[in-house]
Amino acid sequence: MAPAQRQLRSTVGAVTTRSTSADRPASVALAEAPTRQARNSAALWTAIGRCRGHEVIRRRGFVAVNGDVRAGLRILIQEPHLDPDELTEASELVRRAPGPVNAEDPFSSTDLGHLGMRGWQMPIMVRPPGPAGEPVLDVIRVRRPEDLQAAERIVIEGFELTGFTPYRPGELFPPALIEQPGVDVFLAVHDGVPAGAAVTVVDDGVGGHYWVGTSPAFRSRGVGRAVMLGSLAHLADLPVTLTASKLGRPLYETLGYTAAAHATWWASP
Repeated sequence: MAPAQRQLRSTVGAVTTRSTSADRPASVALAEAPTRQARNSAALWTAIGRCRGHEVIRRRGFVAVNGDVRAGLRILIQEPHLDPDELTEASELVRRAPGPVNAEDPFSSTDLGHLGMRGWQMPIMVRPPGPAGEPVLDVIRVRRPEDLQAAERIVIEGFELTGFTPYRPGELFPPALIEQPGVDVFLAVHDGVPAGAAVTVVDDGVGGHYWVGTSPAFRSRGVGRAVMLGSLAHLADLPVTLTASKLGRPLYETLGYTAAAHATWWASP
């Protein structure tokens, strides 16, 4: 169990020995956050891997997308504990990876430090179904190749994805990505100029946000809030998860997200 979940449950237990019917759904939603995030993230990366033509490996305890020298290897932990064979296989994938390695463990239970990877934690946040409000900027659901490339550039620049530089169109966001069921890319426009981007995934009745980014030239102008509001519109009837950076968390909290657990991320040096 993640530290945030232990703290939440111990606090609830100290206050009362009974939970009301009104409390129970919220508690269940928070407890399920790591699993929801794990499944949703796996859906996104499976779609990306297939669109890129990369190998997708599915096991009980993890999903891996084995890419090329620039995209590298992505491992998505799916269960609180890997069995010995799964851990051995995942370790071998890391050792043989042709490029950078990134692993996401929403349960914070699988230690990959023995592979020389560095780890850090970020909060998993959840938002219950409900309206989100209107963005102050134009936010479009991407359908044209030129808009997809604009979103791709914003994400590469905003997240400093140096592995994808020099820029090659369609390498991060393949053109077929926006045709994948449940996957959408959004673009916020500021005075006619692409300024922010986000990716959403709907899978098994749960929504997820990824790569919510702002072009450095447009930061502190409300672009991040606008692209979040614009992309939340089609998720209003669903619970939504995301993994927040330290800078992004205050924004997400104002949009109705609550920190439920901490995911551990691992990356090769």
